[in-house]
Amino acid sequence: MSTYVYGITTGSHPSLPDGMEGVGEPARQVRIIKEGDLAAVVSDAPEGLRPKRRDLLAHQNVLAETGAAASVLPMRFGSVSPDDAAVAGVLAERADHFKERLEALSGKVEYNVKATHDEEAVLHRVMSENPEVRALTEANRKAGGGSYDDKLRLGEVVVAAVQHREAEDAAELQRALEPVAAAISVGPESTGWLANLSFLVERASAEDFIAAVEEVRKGQPHLEVRLHGPLPPYSFVEPGPSEPAETHH
Repeated sequence: MSTYVYGITTGSHPSLPDGMEGVGEPARQVRIIKEGDLAAVVSDAPEGLRPKRRDLLAHQNVLAETGAAASVLPMRFGSVSPDDAAVAGVLAERADHFKERLEALSGKVEYNVKATHDEEAVLHRVMSENPEVRALTEANRKAGGGSYDDKLRLGEVVVAAVQHREAEDAAELQRALEPVAAAISVGPESTGWLANLSFLVERASAEDFIAAVEEVRKGQPHLEVRLHGPLPPYSFVEPGPSEPAETHH
């Protein structure tokens, strides 16, 4: 029987609530596999598991319950190992890494920030900031709209200016929020977002982080900023690019 893994914690972690249930229908009982100083929070893996709402919530609930008492390294939904022995083997093999990560993530949560442009507002901003766009627009206006080629040229210049603005805004967003975070992980580029960033934030200073996001919203009204969190620190189970792996002195 395959083993479903929710997260990794210390071997001294307080025991789980009695009868705690995880993924699957019927829900599988959650249990602990201990190996040395570490423990994995697991259950039997259901056949053909799909990311249905009920199972996603069950996964999150197990992590929330486990993380309420002590630091936990969250595994992403659908992490399955061949059996309990294989889970114990990974705990033994990567013990130093998991201990370092547990220490680094202790008392911290993840916030995901995605940003996109308000199309109308960014066009207005580009028009006011970019002399070339202004000059072409004015020339076309004087020529009664301009020729097809003139319109095409203006369109190309506007697109280039908006793309430049996207890169500038993504960098500015990162600069504004980095000082209030412990680490940052840049998410995969996805269409529709000019920035997709995950921040590791001290639980105790989460309000400061949220306030910094609000400041960006106020100062950059042409940006639409979405904040999602607090989340288990999924993006930081492996050391991120802005955070060296070797934190031992």
